[in-house]
Amino acid sequence: MSVLIAMFIYAFSMAITPGPNNIIALSTGVNYGFRRAVPFAMGVMIGFNILLTIVGIGIGAVAAGNDEFLGYLSYAGTAFICYMAFKIATAPTTMKKHNDKNPGFVHGVLFQWVNPKAWTACLGGIGAFNLAGDNAGLVAYIIISAFVVFFSVVVWAYAGSKITRFLENEQNHKLFNYVMGGSLFMVAVYIILMDV
Repeated sequence: MSVLIAMFIYAFSMAITPGPNNIIALSTGVNYGFRRAVPFAMGVMIGFNILLTIVGIGIGAVAAGNDEFLGYLSYAGTAFICYMAFKIATAPTTMKKHNDKNPGFVHGVLFQWVNPKAWTACLGGIGAFNLAGDNAGLVAYIIISAFVVFFSVVVWAYAGSKITRFLENEQNHKLFNYVMGGSLFMVAVYIILMDV
C-alpha cells in the first residue's frame, strides 16, 4: 500500500469520526444553517494544518514531551470545550439570519490549539509516518489533511443543516441542542478524568 494512501486513510479516520470539531459543526449547521457553518470548517482546516506544520517541524513534538505543557493544554482545552458545550446547549431554536454569534472562522482556527483530538491526530500522524524532519512527506501529509479535514467537517455541518426539518418542533430542537452540548461536555469530563 502506498504511504499516501495510508496517510489518507489515517487522516480521514481521524477527521470524520465524532469529536469536538464535528459536534460543533453539526450543531452550527442545525442552528444557523450550512452556509454559516462553512467559515468554522475553514477555520478548523487552517488551524489544524498550522498545528500539524508546527508539530511536524519539531516545535510541537518538543512541547508535547513537556508534561507541564500538556497539563496546561488539557486544562485550556477542557475549559474551551465546556464553553462551546454551553454555547451549543443554549443556542436559539430558530434559524438565525442576522449576524448572530455562531462559531466562526476564528473559533475554528483557535480551537485546534486546545483540542486534544487535534493534538492526538497531529502527533500520531507525524509519529506513524515518521514525518519529523521529512519535509516532502510532511508537505504531502498537510495537503492530504487540508482536503480531508475540510471535507469531513463540512459533511458534519451539511448533515446538521439537513436535519433541521426534523427539528422544526421547538422542543425537539431544544432537546437536540442539549444532547449535542451535553455530548461535548462529556468529552470535557472524559479529558478531566484521564488526567486524574
